[in-house]
Amino acid sequence: MGNPITWFEMIGPDPEKKAAFYSELFGWHTESMEGGYITIDAHAGRGMNGGITEPQPQAQGTVRSIFYAEAPDIQALLDKAGSLGARTLMPVTEMTDIVTFALFADPWGNHIGLIQGDGSGSPVSAGDNPPIDWVEIGCAEPEKAWDFYRELFGWTIEGDMSGGDGAPVHGSFDTGTSVGARGGIGSSPDGQPRIDIYVAVDDLAKYLERAAGLGGTVVMPAMKVDEETQIAMFTDPQGGTFGLYSG
Repeated sequence: MGNPITWFEMIGPDPEKKAAFYSELFGWHTESMEGGYITIDAHAGRGMNGGITEPQPQAQGTVRSIFYAEAPDIQALLDKAGSLGARTLMPVTEMTDIVTFALFADPWGNHIGLIQGDGSGSPVSAGDNPPIDWVEIGCAEPEKAWDFYRELFGWTIEGDMSGGDGAPVHGSFDTGTSVGARGGIGSSPDGQPRIDIYVAVDDLAKYLERAAGLGGTVVMPAMKVDEETQIAMFTDPQGGTFGLYSG
């Protein structure tokens, strides 16, 4: 069994406005905490929950999304990441009675979180809102990234694809648990590191139209990626990119 992905964060200059946008779009429940952090309960019955925060010193620049993998000993995991070429951004930090976490940059510059726990994650309340259950890791060397994440988190890469002749490379990963999110690791369009969070929806066009009506911008209309799956992307009013998929 690998390390599950059980939490995500969206980063933006005005967390309250960002929370209002996504609450209206997807029906997620948000709650403000001391210090300006906002938590998200998707009320989807599955997937993962998350949070919204202002840019932090360790996540400046173009970082807009971070996901967190869960483990009972994140110091050991952080040390292992370092041995594989990662760089620690935040050492193991305990917020008493709230969370123990750490952050690192993978060898391609993606910012990845670690959260201490038994692998069960934060319970997602029952409901029929769109679940947050897929993450995409983009970088310039996806095949090497497959090896990195296999070794670090024990994930299984399924359906590796390479089009040849410079075509994008992509492989889907399975964490080996039914908790949280699955995802993919592939070529980023510009070769730069990026993390994108995706939700499962029943109608891509409906949610793209709703996002645009709330001040978002469609950056990728619905497109078919295999026989069963379509994806789309938009940016929220603060410039954060978010993904949709159906299938």
